[in-house]
Amino acid sequence: MVVKRINKPDFARFVDKLITGQKVYGVQAKGDRFDFAPLLSAGDLRLDYDVTLAPPKRFFIPPTETLLTFEAGGAYQSSLDDQEFVLLAVHPYDMVAINQLDKLFKDGYCDSHYFSRREGATIVAIDVVNASKNVFAAEMGAAIVKDGFDVLLTDIGNCYVAEAATDKGRKLLDMARTTDATQQDLKKRQEVQERNLKELRKHRLKCPASYLPKLLERAYDHPVWEEKARTCFACGSCNQVCPTCYCFNVQDDVNWDLKTGKRCRAWDGCMLDGFATVAGGHDFRKNRADRFRHRLYRKAKYVPAKIGGEMACVGCGRCVGACLPDIANPVAVYNRLVDDLGMR
Repeated sequence: MVVKRINKPDFARFVDKLITGQKVYGVQAKGDRFDFAPLLSAGDLRLDYDVTLAPPKRFFIPPTETLLTFEAGGAYQSSLDDQEFVLLAVHPYDMVAINQLDKLFKDGYCDSHYFSRREGATIVAIDVVNASKNVFAAEMGAAIVKDGFDVLLTDIGNCYVAEAATDKGRKLLDMARTTDATQQDLKKRQEVQERNLKELRKHRLKCPASYLPKLLERAYDHPVWEEKARTCFACGSCNQVCPTCYCFNVQDDVNWDLKTGKRCRAWDGCMLDGFATVAGGHDFRKNRADRFRHRLYRKAKYVPAKIGGEMACVGCGRCVGACLPDIANPVAVYNRLVDDLGMR
């Protein structure tokens, strides 16, 4: 680990130098919102953003992608995207989500399409400067992050503390004009992170997040699922903006020559009608309430059981803002269950 100090003018020059040599995606303003986009100038980069419209998972799991091309007779060719790029200004909760995807896409069968992109990425994370109105990352243990990134930036006022955690990160910082971080710099960084542990709690859980799997063991037939589902549009917006949702559909598309084609996958979501339809037309989650319940169980019971207790919700709050009938907030549902069922 290498910890450096970069003043803000030198950081801007570093970013301008960075984008001349490789593909860089950074957070930029889109009206009064923010999102990742190809970065053309350091002046466009916003490190003070609250939350991006979409999570950075799309750089590793694109909304649509070609897995392979094929020909009649059985010949095929895998399509792997191994282009190197820098992902600049990833918030800690999104980094926690990427770390979780790393585990899930390695579990059982290692997904080469995911990891070809992941290995090509250099990730520069940054501690939150401005908390968004719906963030509850501290409730889910994702307000700060300790690993997964190549470089972690922290704005301490007149400069950034930059921690390089990998060889890729150290090579990146070698391009910048830096000095060694002082003990005072590290103290200020700690103060920023301690502040975020307090402030990134716009929605408060009435129980520890670690208790949620046990709570859900008693909640399968609770009326809240039907109550919430009555106003659900089944639009899937909560799935699409979630940084930990990774479900996809795969289909083969045959070209007009009937001799060649491609196999593609595209994002899918458990809230969408038909998501759970299988051969024979049987849909084992046809009712909207069943799908609503599944989404909340996946986040706080199914995935934690799969990867050592980690919640599949990092508290980014995007689902809260994306849901028109205002029913997607996991904290509101879990708190209702605590109120009705208590803690044992």
